[in-house]
Amino acid sequence: MNIKRTVLVALSIAVISAVTASVARADEWDKLTYLTFSRDVAIPGRVLTAGTYAFRLSDSQSDRHVVQIFNQTGRQLIATLLTIPDYRLSPTDDTVITLGESAGNAPRPVTRWFYPGDTDGQRFIYPSSSAAMP
Repeated sequence: MNIKRTVLVALSIAVISAVTASVARADEWDKLTYLTFSRDVAIPGRVLTAGTYAFRLSDSQSDRHVVQIFNQTGRQLIATLLTIPDYRLSPTDDTVITLGESAGNAPRPVTRWFYPGDTDGQRFIYPSSSAAMP
């Protein structure tokens, strides 16, 4: 009896641990990040006016390079963008957004996005004539 009870308790703990670990990773799965811009910025095909936006990775098992941008409440989808992988040598504790150069008074384009603690990130794809790449 004691062996059965011990095995049952051990299996229960293992299942609870596995479920808890999945929940902990779920917060980082979509890399949800709220970004506030003090000036207008460009994204491929669109301009985001100054304000707060929710950036996140699309919920896809097969492609981790689709970024969705929502309004501040996360209820209105503004854009879905294909990106390409980007890398850096050292992670930081904060979100890193890189803005490219723009011509004249045009809004600066968002070119890169790195989630805190990650060395891999997203590089936004622009037509070669619309934005200077860093």
